[in-house]
Amino acid sequence: MDWGESMSYLINSSEILQTIDMINQQHLDVRTVTMGINLLDCAGSDMRACCDKVYEKICRKADKLVETGCAIEREFGIPIVNKRISVTPVSLVAASCKEEDYVPLALTLDKAANALGVNFIGGFTALAHKGFTESDRRLISSIPQALTQTGLVCSSVNVASTRAGINMDAVALMGRIVRETADIDPMGCAKLVVFANAVEDNPFMAGAFHGVGEPECVINVGVSGPGVVAHALKACKGQPFDVVAETIKKTAFKITRMGELVAQEASRRLGVPFGVVDLSLAPTPAVGDSVAEILEIMGLEKCGTHGTTAALALLNDAVKKGGVMASSHVGGLSGAFIPVSEDAGMISAVEEGALCIDKLEAMTCVCSVGLDMIAVSGDTSADTISAIIADEAAIGMINNKTTAVRIIPAKGKKVGDTVDFGGLLGSAPVMPLHEGSAAEFVARGGRIPAPLHSLKN
Repeated sequence: MDWGESMSYLINSSEILQTIDMINQQHLDVRTVTMGINLLDCAGSDMRACCDKVYEKICRKADKLVETGCAIEREFGIPIVNKRISVTPVSLVAASCKEEDYVPLALTLDKAANALGVNFIGGFTALAHKGFTESDRRLISSIPQALTQTGLVCSSVNVASTRAGINMDAVALMGRIVRETADIDPMGCAKLVVFANAVEDNPFMAGAFHGVGEPECVINVGVSGPGVVAHALKACKGQPFDVVAETIKKTAFKITRMGELVAQEASRRLGVPFGVVDLSLAPTPAVGDSVAEILEIMGLEKCGTHGTTAALALLNDAVKKGGVMASSHVGGLSGAFIPVSEDAGMISAVEEGALCIDKLEAMTCVCSVGLDMIAVSGDTSADTISAIIADEAAIGMINNKTTAVRIIPAKGKKVGDTVDFGGLLGSAPVMPLHEGSAAEFVARGGRIPAPLHSLKN
């Protein structure tokens, strides 16, 4: 076999055309190239000096990130929707600072992100799943002002883990913080997520941060492609679920291969280690780029009806099985996202009354994230928000998986109204919640103990 023959064996023209069609017609893209940066060496007792070091290091490490992402996009013809940065949890970086207010650090992160031209920067984060440090408390109390005074900064707080249980004091506090943020500017809540079992290498916002077990600097890539999966499944009409699962696996493999290519190339050009490819199917408000549509193609009249949880479980598992074979390093959240405002099919299902918060909660038991980008009435109490967080944290803790809550109390809005967030965040109908109070439950505080399997060590 000569060189030409070997090349034709490796590169199939139909596969090239198929990939082009995926990009042009089926919304295939790399959702994000995220650079993680360690900021622990920027710590110090003086807030101003700390901010200066943080700004200098981020700008030095990420000065070529956007330029490189755009170059890869042009040369390979693969859309890279977002270029992002994640940093060491700020509660760790600022722990030695004497100031109570961490807003200056948030403003520094925002200034660096704007200077570099990235879309978001994540890591205004506290890890409080077993208890609070003083720095955790200071950071959490700074979140409302930090998120409303910045445009690109994203914040996260981990309140539970399978090993530690649920920190109900943190859960109660985060209900109040979400409420306080919403009172200033509801858009701030779109940049705040409350986690159970948060991961250190997640490239997606708002929950991205650079974990303490990560290298000095790293490139993580998040792929997407609900439209590609939906298109592939249209050829499986009436076929058994074995065929459906196999089709999703093969499609996820192709999508992840593209992410692996971009990740390796970005790593090489930037001189930064490649971390992980996150296999998640991340939808957008665009028609044809919807996870809900995939579930409906499987045979459901509307996302949210009986059978939805089973369909989502199949989808999530098949995505993982297909994707894990396509990349040397898989991480992040990896699966199917169900953000209500960012998925045209989800929005439609809520508007028609087919999808309610209870069904969404059931769906989070089998997918990668949690209750994501959900708009609720502007007068929703802090106790109710805390109780919703506690429910999701319990699902994550018991099932040894990552769950999260990103909920937006929409100021001045009531059930049935629509809230427009713009861009990738889309719009969301205001969803009804149960009326019974959980105030006494939330007020107990303390820790809900970890499940037994967390004691395996």
